[in-house]
Formats: sequence, structure tokens, C-alpha cells
Amino acid sequence: MIHTIEPEQRTLHGSFSREFPPVLTIDSGDTVHFRTLDVGWGLEPRLGRTTPRHTFTPRVKGRDDGHALCGPVEIRGARPGMVLEIHINEIRTGTWGWTNAGGYASEINQKLGIEEGTLLTWTLDPDRLIGTDQFGHTVKLRPFMGIMGMPPDEPGIHSTVPPRTCGGNIDCKELVAGSILYLPIAVPGALFSTGDGHALQGDGEVSGTAIECPMEKADLTFFLRDDLALTTPLAQTPAGWLTMGFHENLQEAALIALNAMLDLLCETYHLARAEALALASSIIDLHVTQIVNGGVVGVHALLPPGAISEGTPS
Repeated sequence: MIHTIEPEQRTLHGSFSREFPPVLTIDSGDTVHFRTLDVGWGLEPRLGRTTPRHTFTPRVKGRDDGHALCGPVEIRGARPGMVLEIHINEIRTGTWGWTNAGGYASEINQKLGIEEGTLLTWTLDPDRLIGTDQFGHTVKLRPFMGIMGMPPDEPGIHSTVPPRTCGGNIDCKELVAGSILYLPIAVPGALFSTGDGHALQGDGEVSGTAIECPMEKADLTFFLRDDLALTTPLAQTPAGWLTMGFHENLQEAALIALNAMLDLLCETYHLARAEALALASSIIDLHVTQIVNGGVVGVHALLPPGAISEGTPS
């Protein structure tokens, strides 16, 4: 069955909580078409760093302070310990976007010696996947959802800024259409939400923003898996299989991602762990997913397609 969620008072929120009631309940195998606002709840393009613009109101202080998310979606039968398999079928941008540098990620800006901020305003062509800023710079778009996730199994309201093992502000540029994302479920019903559309982002998201944009459609299909045991997100993407690690320390995040990749190699190719690590040193790439999300950095380990022959399992 196909469902639709539009951004409206009933469906929008700016935080995660296991206590939020679902706006939609679906079955495993159902598809949801989301239309989302930009990260800043914008209803129109940004014209300047200090120029006012219309944003969605009313918003509830404390609950709606973070990224504009649509949801939560409850999946019948979801329970902690299961895995939510999300097929990313289609991602279609709106016609405008923006990228900010200066002020947003102040610590990074200071260390880079950037004293004055700037704003790039983008005109987006979702059919040709082309973006052009006010200075005439043209880029090829590769849209994805910056946030796809569920609340942790803890009481209260939780920020949308840091990524978690159950997803959230992952900001992984490889999660484009054609990808499958696997997230550990922490709460009954799963309570999935999405938002923070990005028309294009580099690894690291170094200014603190990508090309932030509304999404006309994020077409996602959901399946429940009780045959997988994950402790961190896993994804199958056009770039290859990837495993994710989140931590306050970059090296620790890399170790989490690498450890999950070794699990994948051992299970897929029936390898001893030392053998998997030896192979990983030659065929696995570590990428810095992002360095700007609330002190929690992300690393993803990538196994490119065809990097290792199936061969005969050892």
C-alpha cells in the first residue's frame, strides 16, 4: 500500500521522542511518499544570511527546535531488536536551496580563519539534476535525505542534531535513490521520521550545511527484519556496501564502522576475523561522513562493488 505524508502541523516535529504519537501506521512492505520542508522549516527560498523569510508556524518551543522532520511513522509489529529495512526508491528536490558558511559551525570557521559568513542561494532543476548559485557556479545534484531515523529508547525529547545507532542525522551522501538502509529498531513501532533534504553534499559536510532544500518527494518502502542483528546502521548503495560509526572521537567512530564491516565480511565470505581485517586493509575505504553534528562525528566504511570476488569461501 502507498501512503502520503505532507508537511503540516500534525506531521511536523523538530526532535525525536518515543512518546510522540504516530501520524501514520503502516504494514511491513508499505511505501510512504514524504514531502518535506528544508532544514530550517522554510516555506520560501533564502535571499540572504540576515534577510527574513517565511517559515512554518506555529512551532512548539522545546519540541520543534531542531530540523523539520515528517513523521513519526509506526510500522505494525516492529519491536526493539528488529531491523528496519528502508528502500530509497526516489528522491526529488524542490526548485531552490541554500548553503551557509560562517556562524553555523563557528568552531570550524574559527579554526579555518573564516571571519565573515556567506550564503550561497541555489536554483535547482530536479529534472536535469543541475544546481546553479547566484554567482553562476553549476553543480551536478545527487540528492538524499540527511535525516532518516527513529528515537532512542530513552524518555523525554531528544535533539535532531547528533546521529545515533537508530539513525537520525546521518548525513551520508551515499544514501541516494537505489539504496537500502538498515537501522536497528530501539522502540516499539519503530516511529520513523525523515527530513533535512540535501540536493548535494561532500563527505564531511564541512561548512555545517550541504545544499539544503525542500524535497518534493522522498519515496521510501519499509520492511521489518527479524533475521538481522545490527548495532549500527548498514546500507547497500550504488557506491557499495557501507557500515557506519558515530562517536565523539573520530578514531572511535572509524573503529565502530570498521568493526561492523568486519562482521559483514566474515558473514558474507565465511572469513576468520584476522583474514577479514587483512582483506579490509586492501579493499575497504574509510570516509568521514560528517564532522559537524553536535560533537558526534560519523565515519562510514565502504566495500565497493566487485572489490572482492565471491570465489570459494574459506
